[in-house]
Amino acid sequence: MSQKVPIRPNLAEVPEYVPGERPPVGRRAYKLSSNEMPLPPLPGVLAAVADAAADLNRYPDMVASGLVNALAAHHDVEPNRLVTGNGSVAVLGHVLSAFAGPGDEVVYPWRSFEAYPILVALTGAKSVQVDLGDAGRIDLKALASAVTQRTRVVMVCSPNNPTGPAVRAGELIEFCDAVPPDVLVVLDEAYIEYITDPDAGTYADVAEAHPNVITLRTFSKAWGLAGLRVGYAMGRPRLISAVRRAATPFGVNAIAQLAATVSLDLSAAMRQRVAQVVAARDEFAAALRQAGWAVPDAQGNFVWLPAAADAVPLARAAEAAGVLVRAFDGDGVRVSAGEPEGIKAFLEVAQSWA
Repeated sequence: MSQKVPIRPNLAEVPEYVPGERPPVGRRAYKLSSNEMPLPPLPGVLAAVADAAADLNRYPDMVASGLVNALAAHHDVEPNRLVTGNGSVAVLGHVLSAFAGPGDEVVYPWRSFEAYPILVALTGAKSVQVDLGDAGRIDLKALASAVTQRTRVVMVCSPNNPTGPAVRAGELIEFCDAVPPDVLVVLDEAYIEYITDPDAGTYADVAEAHPNVITLRTFSKAWGLAGLRVGYAMGRPRLISAVRRAATPFGVNAIAQLAATVSLDLSAAMRQRVAQVVAARDEFAAALRQAGWAVPDAQGNFVWLPAAADAVPLARAAEAAGVLVRAFDGDGVRVSAGEPEGIKAFLEVAQSWA
């Protein structure tokens, strides 16, 4: 009677995801910890969501066919090259489930998106973490060199979260040339809309010549739908079909499908909002550099302060000043380009610490 249901042995080794802190109940604080779009959903989205609420007793379209067709038109590809999911994190989980398992290796840069080691561990595969290069940049040559016969997936986050730089087109092409064609390359482009570097590389630079590449995208950042959780992958039909088989049925709820579809018709308005955030980001980064911080090239909607051992104390000082930021203990602090008042308040703290 004392026997207990066994738990997978490796589950204890899976790191927990640490979300950006939320303001305490009843206290005013600027939330610059989660890289959210500081503006509300695009015009017309809330009205469409309200209308759709009347049908909440019905299951959503299981494969989000309306959204997939809209995305296909948006990207000028066939619908069979797209699969949706409950945010790009869930989609990445489905990708890894489809292509990696016990005994396999998944290679990715570190530090990068903190969900990577969690999702890899859940598949039973082994994480192979490759140190970043100078100034928070992904070292693509080192990443390619880490690939072995056991490697099934290589992940590249561009712009890299949390450090900020985007990979360059030339080095991305060389990297994809160097990776064996039977190894999947996952290009995580959650922040692609914020890139302003003219030399940055994207999925479009490698998609045609490299059928082993998948890109991940999300509506949580530039599109302002973080609360609805909509993401998708785009790639060759054979790869996408495998991801779809691994996906959670009805993974994107009906309201989220509709909100994302409506948002796609408002691309021009989205780009205007992104331009506002980019201007704030660039001004923010420049002010921090002027104060003495070695801020890497910022190509997302956030900036990175390589605070090392001071990361947690700096974040606590910011919280005391009414600003929530994301500390990575021993590495640095990531701060979203959010409300102007929050940026101003954090700058005052950062200037005193520089």
